[in-house]
This record gives sequence, structure tokens and C-alpha cells, in this order.
Amino acid sequence: MTTKPTMSAPARMRSLLKRDRPIMRMSVADPMTARMAEKAGFDSLVVGGYMLGASSCLTEPIIDMSQNLEAARRVQASVEIPVSVDAGAGYGEAIQVWHTVRQMEAAGTAAIQLEDQVFPKRAHYHRDFQENTIELDHMLEKMAAAREARTDPDFCIFARTDTLKTHGYDEAIRRANAFIDAGADAIILFPNTVEELRRAPKDVNGPLTVLVSHGNRVGRPILPAQELADMGYKIISYPITTGLVMYRALMRCYEDIIREGEAGLDHDEMVDVRLQLETTIGLPELYAIEERTTEKPGSKIHVNRQTLG
Repeated sequence: MTTKPTMSAPARMRSLLKRDRPIMRMSVADPMTARMAEKAGFDSLVVGGYMLGASSCLTEPIIDMSQNLEAARRVQASVEIPVSVDAGAGYGEAIQVWHTVRQMEAAGTAAIQLEDQVFPKRAHYHRDFQENTIELDHMLEKMAAAREARTDPDFCIFARTDTLKTHGYDEAIRRANAFIDAGADAIILFPNTVEELRRAPKDVNGPLTVLVSHGNRVGRPILPAQELADMGYKIISYPITTGLVMYRALMRCYEDIIREGEAGLDHDEMVDVRLQLETTIGLPELYAIEERTTEKPGSKIHVNRQTLG
């Protein structure tokens, strides 16, 4: 279990954006992987659309705002580091964006991520990233509603453009800077080459997020975090890594059990892993509470249970 931090999640995100070194961010969909990422040392998390859709055996375009809200609330409540929420196209037009921001802020999260894709989103987005984007003015209307909805000025609005592939580099940069002028606290775009990766931090007039898209099928470059930091990226985010690694490891284990009749796991190592897992999910804190109450030697509940046993 985590202790309540002294700063709100939005304030912690603001603090991270102001520091010199980049923010390392992992995408998750549940409290256990959130705690694992926090324990590993990530500065921030995002409840990502791909991860949440995959964990539900659906796809991001089918996940509705209520499902996203509940996942975000549970993840932020489980960690001290700030959590952003990928809200896709905002679940509609300006009034839906306004409502989404209000709900995500009330859930205690640090930031919302909005993109210039059409709503409802298409599942085809996952097939080699076939973007369907709205006009710039339309997106700026949504951003204005998002800013108006904020009650905490520290709550961050991250804006993403998907136009780099379909409209070209210059249009993507034009939109990114228009989003900054409209009050976006950070930008997300998708450079397709190493050259574009190098150029973008110089051409965008604000903090820029790079997505390290492991498993992408369109040749987007995958570079080490330090190299990306040296280029000038403020947020280095891993949108799909958690899901890919979990799927690969679990399928290998499941197939071993079916094929060989055993998992092939070292028992002594698994004893240690189980202890780490139980510590991560907070069992030691619960043990301590019980030792002061229901499991306290001599307590009425403890004595009665032992008598019945």
C-alpha cells in the first residue's frame, strides 16, 4: 500500500515537466503492473488506449469513457507517481471532452491525453496505423473545452497529432505548435524516421513526447532512452511494451504446461518472486494491520478462532 503523497498527482506531473531530465513513462492498464513500473523506477504512468483495450480483449475504439475512468482511478489510487489517461478523441465533441476532463480530474489523475482522430475511432488504426484525422480548427475547439473544464490549473492536457504519416512532417509540426499555442502542456507525435526524430524536438515549441513503439509494423525507429533524451524529448513513453512482454512470457509458460506437463520454473526462484509480488501488492501492510487487530495475540477474535479450530 502507498502512503498519501504531500503533492497532488497534477502538481507532481507539473514538477516533472519542469525538471531538466526527461520523464520515463510506462503504459499500463491495471494496479499490479502500475506498482511494478513504479517499483522499477518509472517517473510516470499512462493508462494507454492500446493496453486498456488489449487487457479487456477488445480494442481501444470499443472502450468507453466509463471503463477508461474506472481503470484510471484504480491505477492512480495504487501508486504515488502521476498517471496520465489516454482519452483518445475525447469520446465525442467539445461537450463530451469537457465532461471527460472533469471526470478524469475528479478521479485524481494527473493529465489527460487528447488526439486529433475522428470519433468514433476506427479499429483499423491498429492495422499499420491508418489514421483518420479531423481538421485543425475542430481539434482546437476540443482543446478549448478541455481547458475550460479544468478546475485544477495543475491538471495537464497533452495533445497528440496523427497527421505526420498522412499529411506529412510540416503539417504535423504546424498542428503541434498550434496545440502548444492553445495551451497544451506537452505534445505527442509519431516520427517515422530517425531524421524526423531528430528534427521534431527542435521544431516543436514545447515539451515533446516520443513513443517507443515496440512491435510496430511500419518501421518506426526504436532507439535507446538516452539517445532520445539527448535529442531533446521531454517524455519517453512505452505504449505497448507491458502487453507484449506479458503476452510472450505467459504464453511460453502456458504452452510449456500443456506440452510438458510442468511450467519449468525453478522453485527457489519462484518462492522469491512470489514474495516480491506479495510485497508489491501491499500484503506486508495488511499483515501489520491484522497483527494490531484481528491477529493480535489475546484478542477476542484471535482467541475465539483458535478455540473453534
